Amino acid sequence: MQKFLQFMKSTKGLILMAIVLFGCLFFAFTRNGGNKENYINQKQKLLSEVGSLLEKQHYSPQIINDAFSKKVFKKYLEELDNDKTLFLQSDINLLKKYEILLDDEIHGADIKFVPAVSLIYDQRVTEIIHIYKDILSRPFDFSVNESILPEDDKAEYTVSAKERLDRIRKKLKFKTLELYSEMLSQKEKNKADTSLQKPDSILEKDARNKVLKGMDRFYERIKVKFTEDERFNTYINVITNLMDPHTDYFPPVEKRAFDEMMSNRFYGIGAQLTEQDGQIKIANVLSGGPAWKSGELMANDIILKVAQGAETPVDLAGYDVTDAVKLIRGTKGSEVRLTIKKQNGTIKVLTLIRDEIVQDEALARSVIINKGNEKIGYILLQDFYADFERANGAHCSEDFAKEVEKLKSENVKGIILDLRFNGGGSLYEVVQMVGMLIGQGPVVQVRDKDGKSSVLSDRDNSVLYDGPLAVMVNEESASASEIFAAAIQDYKRGIIVGSTSTYGKGTVQRNVPLGRPTDMSGNTEYGTVKLTFQKFYRINGGATQLKGVTPDIIYPDIYDYLKIREKDNTSALPWDEIAKSPYESWHNNFDLATFLKKENDSVSSNVQFNLIKNNTEWLGKNMDASISLNLEKYKEQQKALRSTVNQNSELIKLKKEMDMEVMKFDKDKFFNNPDKSKSDRYQAWLKSIKSDMYINFTAKIISDIIAAPVQTQTTSK
Repeated sequence: MQKFLQFMKSTKGLILMAIVLFGCLFFAFTRNGGNKENYINQKQKLLSEVGSLLEKQHYSPQIINDAFSKKVFKKYLEELDNDKTLFLQSDINLLKKYEILLDDEIHGADIKFVPAVSLIYDQRVTEIIHIYKDILSRPFDFSVNESILPEDDKAEYTVSAKERLDRIRKKLKFKTLELYSEMLSQKEKNKADTSLQKPDSILEKDARNKVLKGMDRFYERIKVKFTEDERFNTYINVITNLMDPHTDYFPPVEKRAFDEMMSNRFYGIGAQLTEQDGQIKIANVLSGGPAWKSGELMANDIILKVAQGAETPVDLAGYDVTDAVKLIRGTKGSEVRLTIKKQNGTIKVLTLIRDEIVQDEALARSVIINKGNEKIGYILLQDFYADFERANGAHCSEDFAKEVEKLKSENVKGIILDLRFNGGGSLYEVVQMVGMLIGQGPVVQVRDKDGKSSVLSDRDNSVLYDGPLAVMVNEESASASEIFAAAIQDYKRGIIVGSTSTYGKGTVQRNVPLGRPTDMSGNTEYGTVKLTFQKFYRINGGATQLKGVTPDIIYPDIYDYLKIREKDNTSALPWDEIAKSPYESWHNNFDLATFLKKENDSVSSNVQFNLIKNNTEWLGKNMDASISLNLEKYKEQQKALRSTVNQNSELIKLKKEMDMEVMKFDKDKFFNNPDKSKSDRYQAWLKSIKSDMYINFTAKIISDIIAAPVQTQTTSK
């Protein structure tokens, strides 16, 4: 050993050691280089495969050329810097050389754009971290008269670092003002308790510190989690979403997480979450879950804070979805408190009890409304569900039939089917349900990318129910709900009642796996593309796409002003029409046209509805208005906003509850359920719909149909 050490210290030994070291370094370099090359090849293969899939199989593919390349260029940079506070105009100018080359990359050229963006992005992120820390180290002056547009879609990239600095300062000042104003309100509420009082200067500092912590979390997550892979996945999704809003890319990890979430095998609030611009948003409320039962959460609401029961809430600023979910999920029966920011800007604390998402609570359910001397059936259908995995799996058409039979046995004179917030589901179930109400006939038309159309019809001539029917819809009734409502409207089989139009999703998607399978669950090496490959059409020939379904009787809806429909997405496919499918209208025994005019006139003259209409129009105009960063003016703006929102909330609640009763078949489910918590939820649901003004309004329409003068109507084709 001693001789070996002496040799290694000699000249020959040092030379040998250098050769060995060089060899190791060369091996490591070539190995890493090989890995890097393999990584780049994988990304190129994924990009090319997605591009080929979109061009060859998408229902209405855009040509992937220089014009499409420009769209990708613009959209990707906006995805990375939505509020234009990161990149400078000089950065965009530097990247302009790639603007018309992205189509070439999609078609197989070397990927250069995303890596080039990443170099600048990393540099700017480092700068922004120093900037926000410096800004938040000093107090803000909320007596200055300045304002901000929080969601400024028309903002341009800043020309100078000074201009960018001022934009960032205003953003941070706004975030701090929101918290500071809230703290001052709490101070006023607790003014009797001197132990809770803090000087305003300390509250302002506390607010800045909270914003600072949120910004730190956000940028730490960017550095740690928004990796090269994540940025490339974002890039792929920009490309797919430019084809249409419902064509999405799911990388392997996201696909697995999505499948786990959809299995509903966890205890939580029953909502799908998404992260946008550093904020955790509600992507979708799952039917039957605690969030859905509360009636307080809807898509695009922002979760600001999460608290475990009465514990101090955790600010979610900067959290990603995975970390937010960990806080929101927990033990069954435990309490979670969410601080929610609604789309209209109001903030509220919502208390929910965690539970497993129980499928049987999402099934069709019904009650009886006693309207004068008449009994009217009310059926709630939250999804067009179908369990094809099990022989005895739940199907909404079968459950709908059971509810109708129960209501008929109670001698109801009319039925209301509530499809509000029903996002769709199985097309087969729609056809079955429409058939139960019209007998034999076409229900919907489907066309593929080659222009080949087919008609889906019900071939059973029997009719389950032939009495008065009203279908309730709103702006979140989508897809299968729109097909059902359109068929009922085209046949004149019932009356569609609701907001100005339904959502407007008239496209069909399927999952296309990319790469080789990696397990037995359908996961693949490159993930999955959810691809739009067909389009729905009404039997009258018009598409439900973009326009949705316009109700026969339109009432002002408190959410009507929100930009959440298909038409509000710039990449949505257009409306069009095809040939009409021959069908016979329903034989109504009253003058439908005269009836609808009378009912719509009554809506127009209704004081309550007019107040809601005026309020929602005001909210719509002010939703994108600038917000003052002056404390007193900000408080005035928020006071007016809260007052309007609160008035709408009160207007849609009946002062006197409707007379409703549970059918004898459902007594045990509602009142003697072995699962007391489930029984409590059924009773809470019953109580909530008793005060629903829109259900009451629709029940009155059914009563008016019952009382309408009888008139023979001829058949039309």
